[in-house]
Amino acid sequence: MNFLEERILKDGVVKPGNVLKVDSFLNHQMDIALMDQMGEEFRRRFADKKVTKVLTIESSGIAIACSVAREFGVPVVFAKKSKSINLDGDMYVAQVESFTHKNVNNVIVAKKFLSADDHVLIIDDFLANGCALQGLISITESAGATVAGLGIAIEKGFQIGGRVIRNLGYDLESLAIVESMDADTGTVVFREQ
Repeated sequence: MNFLEERILKDGVVKPGNVLKVDSFLNHQMDIALMDQMGEEFRRRFADKKVTKVLTIESSGIAIACSVAREFGVPVVFAKKSKSINLDGDMYVAQVESFTHKNVNNVIVAKKFLSADDHVLIIDDFLANGCALQGLISITESAGATVAGLGIAIEKGFQIGGRVIRNLGYDLESLAIVESMDADTGTVVFREQ
């Protein structure tokens, strides 16, 4: 069992509807030492890859992406979920359906921040159905950039996202893969990696 799996068992809460609450350490209140540990682990797992940018989606993936980017010595770009007045110029846009929020967002990255010269490591906190990752892959490929790999903190292995992304041929690494969870008992079972 790795450090993230141990933390999920200690502080995660299983809720009805296949929801795993990790808001006490990952996506509301953040344990920065844990973020740094995840950054180091993704650096180790993608050590053989050329990475020039780390790409994530707002907002929960940003902290993890920052730790990963620090390890690689590259910038973080995050896809915004809404257009604001300070976004100008040409944009890459992808539609992303959120499992957690049960809605569809247009996610936006300014074209000036991704180019065909980039090798992009995509990072996110959760992988359920894979819609966010597919949107970020689409934006990366629209820029003509190379997808160097995809790093996920927690993958829900019982949902289709991981299988879909791996079947498309991408290098996907998840720090914790939840095989099953039970809201009645509060148990979480992880896939052997």
